[in-house]
Amino acid sequence: MTGRIRALIVDDEPAILRLLKPVLEANNYQFISAGTVAESIKCIATESPDIVVLDLGLPDGDGKDVIRQVRQWSDVPIIILSARDREAEKIEALDLGADDFVNKPFGVGELLARIRTALRHRMERVAETPVLRTADVEIDNVRHCVTRAGAEVRLTPKEFELLSFLAKHAGKVVTHRQILAAIWGPAHATDTQYLRVYIGQIRQKIEKDPGDPRIIITEPGIGYRIAEIGTR
Repeated sequence: MTGRIRALIVDDEPAILRLLKPVLEANNYQFISAGTVAESIKCIATESPDIVVLDLGLPDGDGKDVIRQVRQWSDVPIIILSARDREAEKIEALDLGADDFVNKPFGVGELLARIRTALRHRMERVAETPVLRTADVEIDNVRHCVTRAGAEVRLTPKEFELLSFLAKHAGKVVTHRQILAAIWGPAHATDTQYLRVYIGQIRQKIEKDPGDPRIIITEPGIGYRIAEIGTR
């Protein structure tokens, strides 16, 4: 990605826009704003932003309507920035295709970090990087093998598929339903206990301290996230 990154902030609160405009511009982003569902959809179509930061409560509708429509034709990273803190709201937004969420009130540093992660994840997805690295764990999607500190980790085929899926979505909260549907099929989309067992098995094999996991992070009641990822 070259030049200034185009960041679209969709929010009808003037204070939020006044806060984020100088911060984003100081970090070499081009600031674009929209205040309604209709305006934001038009802006995404015509301005082609690199990242969208989206409030859910908009004057003419719900921000989830933006996700629902935009995901029909664009994979632009979308980060939810909202005061709504109900798990059901977050899960629905993520299932519709949002990449991440940040709760209001928020820290500017955290939001910038989430933006960088979402952009990095998009570039890695486009590049289809064959080898992903997180901490001292390396996931080779060509050879279908995993190593930790250079030593091979023996995973079952299903464990590898699950870990690889999470790694490919690094920096993004992936819901239980999304994972289960992708790995085991739609019929198992509600089998969250089944998923917890597999996550536990993988943590036993790749985490230094499975009781305090640093690679596969739990988002309580929502899903999982691999927070930091590198490539080669």
